[in-house]
Amino acid sequence: MRGEDPFDEGAGSLLRQPKAVWATAGASVVAFMGIGLVDPILPSIAQGLAATPSQVSLLFTSYFLITAVAMLLTGWVSSRIGGRKTLLVGLALVVVFAALSGTSSSVGELVGFRAGWGLGNALFVSTALAVIVGAAAGGSAAAILLYESALGLGMACGPLLGALLGDASWRYPFFGTAALMAIGFVCITAFLKEQPRPARKTSLLDPVRALGHGGLASAAASAFFYNYAFFTVLAFTPFVLNMTPYKSGAVFFAWGLLLAVFSVLVAPRLQRRLGSLKVLGGSLVLLAVDLLVLGYGNHTAAVVGTVVSGAFIGLNNTVFTELALGVSDAPRPVASAGYNFVRWFAAAAAPFLAPKIEEWSNVHVPFVIAAAAAIVGAVIVGVRRGALRHEAEELRPAHATEDSVAVFAD
Repeated sequence: MRGEDPFDEGAGSLLRQPKAVWATAGASVVAFMGIGLVDPILPSIAQGLAATPSQVSLLFTSYFLITAVAMLLTGWVSSRIGGRKTLLVGLALVVVFAALSGTSSSVGELVGFRAGWGLGNALFVSTALAVIVGAAAGGSAAAILLYESALGLGMACGPLLGALLGDASWRYPFFGTAALMAIGFVCITAFLKEQPRPARKTSLLDPVRALGHGGLASAAASAFFYNYAFFTVLAFTPFVLNMTPYKSGAVFFAWGLLLAVFSVLVAPRLQRRLGSLKVLGGSLVLLAVDLLVLGYGNHTAAVVGTVVSGAFIGLNNTVFTELALGVSDAPRPVASAGYNFVRWFAAAAAPFLAPKIEEWSNVHVPFVIAAAAAIVGAVIVGVRRGALRHEAEELRPAHATEDSVAVFAD
C-alpha cells in the first residue's frame, strides 16, 4: 500500500457502502472516542475522587496494558467464534465497563473498570478493520480509508464529548459512551452477517512468532518509542494545560481534526512524493521538536504545540499501520497483532511515568524524555531502513477476512 492513494481506488464508491459497513464504522468511531474521552475531564476526575495526577493517569495505563495483552487473545478468540461474535462480545464488555466506570466511588475502582473497558475495546477494534475490508464496496483501499476516517473522527470527537458531558459531571461521559456503544451493538446485530472463519485457527503465540521477522520487529520497536511520545501528549498534557473541560475539549478536538486530516488526506500524498520511510523519520523528528516547544513554551505555546502534534501523530499512525501490514510475509492479522502487542505497552507506560517524572523533577522533563523517545524511534527507522523497505507481496483483500486481528492504530 505504500505510495498508493486510497482515493484513486475507493473515493467513487466510498459513500455507497452496505449497511453492515456503516454499522461497523459507526461503532468504530465510538470505540476510538473512548481513548480520548477522559482527556478534558482528567483534572475533574482527580478533584472528584481526591486523586493525584499520577493516580488518575492510571486510567490510561490499565486500559492500554490490557489492550496490549489482549492482542494475543483476540485472534485466538475470533478464529474460533467468528468476527461478528467477537465484535459483539467486545461491544458488550465496553457497554458494561463504561457504565460501571461512571459509578466509581474511588480511583482504584475506576482504574479497574477501565481495564475491563480496554479488553472489550481490544476485541472490538482489532476485529473491525478485517470486517470492514470483508464487507466494503470499492476494494481494500476504500475500506482502509473508511477505517482510518472512523479512527480520526473518533479521536477528534472523544475529547469533545468528554468536555460537553463532563462539564456537568465527570461521570456523564462514561454513561454517554455506554449508551452509544449499546446503539452500536444493536446496529451490528441487525445489519452484520457472520464473517467467514479462517481455515486454520490462530494460536496465542502466532503474533509473537511473527516478530521474528526483522522488518516487523523493527517497525514494532520504533512504534514502541513513538507511542511513548504520543501518549505523553494525550495523557499528561491536560494537567499541564490546566483548563476547563470545555477549553481542554476544544484543544483536543482541534488536535484530533489535524490527526484525521493528516492521516487520511496528507500522509498518502507525502508517501508518494517522498517515500514512506522519509515521511516517517521526518515526522518523528518534527514531533520531538514540537514536544520540546510544548514542554518549555508558555501556555499559548503549549496549546499550539498540543494541537500541532496531531498532524505528526496522524502521519506516523498511517505509515506505521502500513509497515505493520506489509513489511513481513506473515498474514496481516497475525503481523499486526504482534506489532500492537509491542507498541501498546508504551501507551500503558507513558501515562503512568510522565506525572511520576514530573514529581521527581519538574514539568519540563517528561516532555524531554518523550522527545528523546521520538528521536529513538526515528533512529531505528534510519538504521533499519533496509529491513523496513522490504515489503511482502500484499495478500488479496479476501484474505483479510480470514482472521480478525487488525491494526489498532491509529
